[in-house]
Amino acid sequence: MNTSFFNELLSSIAEQGRSLLERRRDRSTSGRAVGDTCEALLSGRGEASGVALAGDVLASYRALGGDARTEFFEELFSRFGTNRDEIERLAREIAQNPGDEKLVRRMHLASEPKRQELIRRLNLAPGGTSELVAMRAELLQRLKDKPELAEVDSDFEHLFSSWFNRGFLVMRRIDWSTPASILSKIIRYEAVHEIRDWEDLRRRIDLADRRLYAFFHPALVDDPLIFVEVALTREIPEAIPPILAEERAEISARDATTATFYSISNCQKGLRGISFGNFLIKQVVEELRRELPNLKTFVTLSPVPGFRAWLARDMDGEDSVARRVLSPDQVEAIGNDAWEYDEEMRTRLTDPLRALCAHYLVREKRGNTDRPLDPVARFHLGNGARLERVNRFGDPSPNGIRQSFGVMVNYLYDLGDIEKNHEAFAANGTVATSSAVTRLLKAVPDKKKTVVPAA
Repeated sequence: MNTSFFNELLSSIAEQGRSLLERRRDRSTSGRAVGDTCEALLSGRGEASGVALAGDVLASYRALGGDARTEFFEELFSRFGTNRDEIERLAREIAQNPGDEKLVRRMHLASEPKRQELIRRLNLAPGGTSELVAMRAELLQRLKDKPELAEVDSDFEHLFSSWFNRGFLVMRRIDWSTPASILSKIIRYEAVHEIRDWEDLRRRIDLADRRLYAFFHPALVDDPLIFVEVALTREIPEAIPPILAEERAEISARDATTATFYSISNCQKGLRGISFGNFLIKQVVEELRRELPNLKTFVTLSPVPGFRAWLARDMDGEDSVARRVLSPDQVEAIGNDAWEYDEEMRTRLTDPLRALCAHYLVREKRGNTDRPLDPVARFHLGNGARLERVNRFGDPSPNGIRQSFGVMVNYLYDLGDIEKNHEAFAANGTVATSSAVTRLLKAVPDKKKTVVPAA
């Protein structure tokens, strides 16, 4: 994982390039001026000067303020796209000479936006990959207000998909002997169940029945891309508090029969859309099977981040599924949060909420696709997992209540069915479910059916 030699080599080349360029040392102060430097980078041919120019572009970008960075992204959009005139000319030539492979090759090259070659050259600078990942993270924040910049983002995503190919990733187990610089990032990056302090981290990585694994990339030294936390247990867990408890009965790893993936955190916002988690889970499963052949069951204990928001929208709609399942007083209790402080109402809502959550995960789709609306469900079902169990009040934390009324679910990775489930999901969106989930679904009608509300 140590790339210091190559970074030093690139830095040496860059310094030589700067002396060759004899450029002024002050940095560009506007997005447009940085765009001019990018033009110079694309027009150059020398490797040393190219590395130096790439470093100057990245340094100038770092010095820009927020508005100037937006201007820079707009420059990338307007100045570094495809040459449409050249594409039209080549299209006419290909129509006249359909068998000319050289023309087809030239068309392929012309159809690639200049931005992609620019990003490749920027990556030559020392630390260029890390800088570009951070640059894309800022670009993503601007897409809502500047939707045209999605074309720029597509070029970043296209190149990152190759640069962060599974073949370049290295899996490492994180334990108490891991350098503190990495451990502190694990604390900061945890996105599902907050790590409160170093002692909380120790309980997750330094006990016999706990594991944490992460993917690293050689270009991002000691900075994890994604990590997964694992609890080794004797049975499938229904709730997160016993897993995270400060005082609990630790078991030997050899006594465990179940490996539960209870937290998966993506660490780099600039790598959104680049899939690592499916490879990580499968590699962790293989690692655990080799180390602990006593493990027979591999499951998740997963949040349902979109359930509560979906239910609120559904209950406001004219053709509400929930209102056909819930009684009027249950609808009112959910609407004003009274159920959180009413033990009797919480008990009455247990089965209806579990059934509605099963409906949400299996039947509610994203847009006009056949993919589940819930992002965590899309991830695990796409990996070939089966929706195994819906657990009422599995996460009673404020975040769990806010996202899903505390509901959590188990996705089962049955090694004998993973490929079959994956193929069925990929082909037509078929969601693999257990018999327990199927029973829950029977309590929730399709939108066109009528049912008497539950008492």
